[in-house]
Amino acid sequence: MKKFDLIVIGSGPAGQRAAVQAAKLGKRAAIIERNLKVGGVSVHTGTIPSKTVREAVLYLSGWRQRGFYGMSHRERTQITPDDVLHRVNVTLNHQVEVTCDQLSRNGVEMITGSASFSDPHTLTVTQDNGDISQLKADFILIAVGTKTYRPEHIPFNHTTIIDSDEVLNLKTIPKSMVVVGAGVIGVEYATIFSALDVKVTLVEERAEVLGFLDNEITDELQHQMRDKGMVLQLEEKVDDITTAPNGKVITSLKSGKKIQSDMLMFAAGRAGATDTLNLDSIGLSADSRGRIKVNENFQTELPHIYAAGDIIGFPSLAATSMVQGRLSACHMFNHDYNNKLEYFPYGIYSVPEISMVGATERQLREQGIAYETGVARFREVARGQILGLHQGLLKMLFSVDDKKLLGVHVIGEGSTELIHIGQAVITHGGTLEYFVDSAFNYPTLAEAYKVAALNCLNKLSPYDL
Repeated sequence: MKKFDLIVIGSGPAGQRAAVQAAKLGKRAAIIERNLKVGGVSVHTGTIPSKTVREAVLYLSGWRQRGFYGMSHRERTQITPDDVLHRVNVTLNHQVEVTCDQLSRNGVEMITGSASFSDPHTLTVTQDNGDISQLKADFILIAVGTKTYRPEHIPFNHTTIIDSDEVLNLKTIPKSMVVVGAGVIGVEYATIFSALDVKVTLVEERAEVLGFLDNEITDELQHQMRDKGMVLQLEEKVDDITTAPNGKVITSLKSGKKIQSDMLMFAAGRAGATDTLNLDSIGLSADSRGRIKVNENFQTELPHIYAAGDIIGFPSLAATSMVQGRLSACHMFNHDYNNKLEYFPYGIYSVPEISMVGATERQLREQGIAYETGVARFREVARGQILGLHQGLLKMLFSVDDKKLLGVHVIGEGSTELIHIGQAVITHGGTLEYFVDSAFNYPTLAEAYKVAALNCLNKLSPYDL
């Protein structure tokens, strides 16, 4: 029986970083992956594919040039799934190649098969051909990620009623589509298909989409979605989904409304892929959505067994999963580290992009913290004019008392890149003066930081009188 210092179950972002970190500390590390290719959900059905689909759609549809040439501008009048998926396949193959190379260079052993616990230190690995082996480790990291949540009452058929993972298997682009669930995945795909001129209806039980965002950003997003022709059915629940004789999907809502569409995507959440791990045999358990509870060091109730990534719940981002994996390996082997996850950037790759870091106005009001806002609209800066951006904004929240930056919220082109300037400043306790006194490349969208800071400074002046 092989013995390792660390065995990681799952080769997604958390698992990769944990194994490589352990290897760099001189430890013998292995990753067990049930699929033939490494990368997990992030590479094969989630983060990388969805963002690549978005990029392909924005290019092929001519979306980014419509600010200058009008909403009728198209790079291609007919776009097929093959057009979109060609770019996806090239990207995924490259990601797999890079990941394999990194793991190999660091001496991480890759083991293909499905893992389950035999005892707290022993894992049984079952291969597709039926071969079974056992491995032992001092430490084990559960990083199996999530799978699409597929309630039994949804009649999935893989063609016209699908989940978000099945987007990559589409044979045709629908003319109309219902998306159930206005979380991150639902909003991303709803807006991507809308950019393809698909008539999209978004159904959501709550009163707004992405309610964790700053209210002004949510309002701006919903306005832009409706402006592009999307129908938002908010505070609505799905009662029934059927297929008509003509092949159309009929979505019946609790309110009595019925929506006819070519396709329905169910995107109301994901569930942890823990059902095959045999957690009960070692005294561990997962919640109703398959998530595992951990402490601040990513340890489960058994201190030598850790969990990281989407399997532990919020924020369920590839970026934070990478850090969680590395930090868990550092903690296992008593290697010093600084946990900088307090101010992580949240990126949403919808159309338009959205990103945030720090507090929202709602949170600051609830905490009783006096604050002021500064806002810059992309059309106000020269780079925005050059790019033909009529929409998009950057908003900053500053403390009235000490002028410290408390939160940054961006919607529009390049949001997920722009946010890192705000992240760096807020992490290091920076203030309004940094943005007012610093020079920004001109013309750039980053100049919006300076414009927003000056906007806030004008509002703060009465406090100094």
